[in-house]
Amino acid sequence: MRVSFAAKRLQKPLVKVGDNHVAGELLSPKGSRVVLGGDVTANGLARSIVPGANTLFGPRGVCVANDKGPMFVSDTGHHRLMIWKNPPIEDHAPADILIGQPDFSREGRNAKGDIGAATLNMPTGIAASDGVLAVADAWNHRVLIWHGYPEMSNRPADVVLGQADFTGGVANRGADVPRADTLNWCYGVAIKGGKLIVSDTGNRRVLIWDSIPIINGVPADLVLGQKDFVTRDDNAGKAGGALGMRWPHGIVAAGRMLFISDAGNNRVMVWRTFPTSDGQACDFVLGQSDFVSLDHNRASYYPTSSAMNMPYGLGVHDGLLVVMDTANSRLLGFELDGIAMDQPALALAGQSTFSDKGDNRWRTAGRDSLCWPYSAAPCGNALAIADSGNNRVLLWEFAT
Repeated sequence: MRVSFAAKRLQKPLVKVGDNHVAGELLSPKGSRVVLGGDVTANGLARSIVPGANTLFGPRGVCVANDKGPMFVSDTGHHRLMIWKNPPIEDHAPADILIGQPDFSREGRNAKGDIGAATLNMPTGIAASDGVLAVADAWNHRVLIWHGYPEMSNRPADVVLGQADFTGGVANRGADVPRADTLNWCYGVAIKGGKLIVSDTGNRRVLIWDSIPIINGVPADLVLGQKDFVTRDDNAGKAGGALGMRWPHGIVAAGRMLFISDAGNNRVMVWRTFPTSDGQACDFVLGQSDFVSLDHNRASYYPTSSAMNMPYGLGVHDGLLVVMDTANSRLLGFELDGIAMDQPALALAGQSTFSDKGDNRWRTAGRDSLCWPYSAAPCGNALAIADSGNNRVLLWEFAT
């Protein structure tokens, strides 16, 4: 019989303080066991970031194919994808493979040249499953797909979505309205059960392909966030609700459930069973008390165990939903068993209490602090975190 997260990890009984309680430890109090990038000077300030095999600039995406690797990182500010053949075991370990630049010392959008099958412009979300790699190449308004993980630098992608071919890079292919085969600032991507799921953020929608495409530019099969493929209104043209979205980002599935972080509405949308129809409304949300409330931290300066401020990334581990509560510089843990509308978080990382906020807890960066965490992915019993504001990726063990 599975023991709940609350029973395993909360060392103290729940003590109510307003709508807060004593936070369970989400990650090890010892802090991260490995830090990639994030080099600082003796006074704690970040060094000037020169592109290299072991430096990162505002990384927004991280994904680990399995416990033994490979590990993929979107080094977003340097417009490149970094690949470690195995999850690193030492601080500042250099990447093994590079996509998007001629070599590790170079940077620039599309390698300061033409758009191609191995160039990137603000890469963000990453998904890897059964040998398929998908990368949200956000500012080229496309998703790149490799059938077979790259084993050499600058291996060109096999498939592009959102554009007709690898030379296109305009939002919605230059049209005034979107279609089922176009994208606009796509930031999130996931693979689940053979389906490809993409947060088409600029079009305020999520697109789903029923199978992993093998041909360029094929249209999606299903849309969420809008009633059809040709609309791109904030919140589907309403003030709020269970159907529309504003800046969807993170995507994760657990069992039959689908979770999407609706960052612009400061909430996570949840479908109890995987959606099967266009514009299907979600069943409930986390971060808000109802479908129509949208304010960050529920219109309060300080957060709570039930409030969020621009949540971006999502992850699932051991019966736990992990939410990157990005603008509060913290991670929240929600137990999946019995998850429901407005459920408060049970566990916390990056801050001392649920009512705390502030980048690195208003201090210089430490191994146990966060600054605008953007995404995360389980890596064995650790969580790989794209700690974007600290220009680093952390490998941080889950609490035991």
